[in-house]
Amino acid sequence: MKNLLILLVFLPSITNAQLKELVKQITPKTVKSATTGLDISAGLKEALNKGITKQVSKLTATDGFYKNNAVKILMPAELQKVDKALRAMGMGNLADEGIKSLNRAAEDAVNEATPIFVNSIKTMSITDAKTILMGNDTAATSYLQKSTSSALYTKFSPVVQQSIGKVGADKIWASIITKYNKLPLVSKVNPDIADYVTNKAMEGVFKMIAVEEKSIRGNLSSRTSDLLKQVFALQD
Repeated sequence: MKNLLILLVFLPSITNAQLKELVKQITPKTVKSATTGLDISAGLKEALNKGITKQVSKLTATDGFYKNNAVKILMPAELQKVDKALRAMGMGNLADEGIKSLNRAAEDAVNEATPIFVNSIKTMSITDAKTILMGNDTAATSYLQKSTSSALYTKFSPVVQQSIGKVGADKIWASIITKYNKLPLVSKVNPDIADYVTNKAMEGVFKMIAVEEKSIRGNLSSRTSDLLKQVFALQD
C-alpha cells in the first residue's frame, strides 16, 4: 500500500524506467494475494496424489516394503522376545520368514487399496490450505494422515486381513506362535498381526507420500504441472 501511494504521488514526474521498477515491487504481492485458497488446496491435493502415483506405487512391487529400510516392517516390539527365542533355538529361518510374510502382506494390501488412498486425497477438505502450504516440508502429508487415518484404517484393515491369508502369512505366524508358546518358561503370546500390519502399512504409505511432498517443495523440477509451479512458488 505504501508503494502504491508513492506511485500515485510521484506518477507525473517519474520516468518509464522508474515506473517499471515500482510496478515490479508491487506486482508479486498483488499476485500472491489474488491466489485463492481453492487454488492452493488443489495444488496440495495434486502434490499428495503425485506422492501416491510416484512413490507409493513402489511399495506394491515385490520387496517394496521388505527391501526398503525406510518402511520395512519388523517384528512388533512386544514380539522381540519371540524373535530372540526362535533364533536361540535354531529357528532363525522361521523368524525371517515371519518378517518377510508381514512385508509381503503389506505389499499386496497396498496394491489392492491404492484407490482408497487416492479417493481420500481427492475428497478431503483442506480448510487451512495456506497455513499448510507455509508449514514444514511434510505439512500436507501430516494433515492427510491426521484427518484420514481413522477412516482409512476401517477400509484398509479388511484388505490387509485378506492379503495376510493370500500370501500365507497367517499360516507362517500360526506356526511361529505355536512353536514359541511351546517353549518352556515363556509367557504365551497371541498378537493381532492384522492390526499390526495395517498400521505399519499405512505408516509406510504416508512416509512415501511425504518423500514426494519434500521433493516438490524443495526441487523445482519436481513441480511437473502449472498448478504445482504456481502454488508452491508461494512458499519459496
